[in-house]
Amino acid sequence: QLLLMESGGGLVQPGGSLRLSCAASGFALDDYAIAWFRQTPGKEREGVSGISMRGFNTNYADSGKGRFTISRDGAKSTVYLQMTSVKSEDTAVYYCYARHVIYDTEYWGKGTLVTVSS
Repeated sequence: QLLLMESGGGLVQPGGSLRLSCAASGFALDDYAIAWFRQTPGKEREGVSGISMRGFNTNYADSGKGRFTISRDGAKSTVYLQMTSVKSEDTAVYYCYARHVIYDTEYWGKGTLVTVSS
């Protein structure tokens, strides 16, 4: 079974840091562009950050610029989202999304909950 799995969510205090991980089961992420999305109840899923197949290109939503860093470890076939200086508005379920750069095959993870609260 081909799965995309997020981990690393949890409760963090405002101003704190958290690192989310995205790993694949049953396939490697080498040929995939990866993005992080997040969603809160009653709102549409929104893009947070993305990274190209080789990691040379990254992009960030304005909400995370200067605070979030996306990276990928090819050896571990894992993509990370380092979140720093978190705010209460960062509270959301964070989803990992993978798209094959040639075949456009897509995968979504089931999400990991990040709660920013004191």
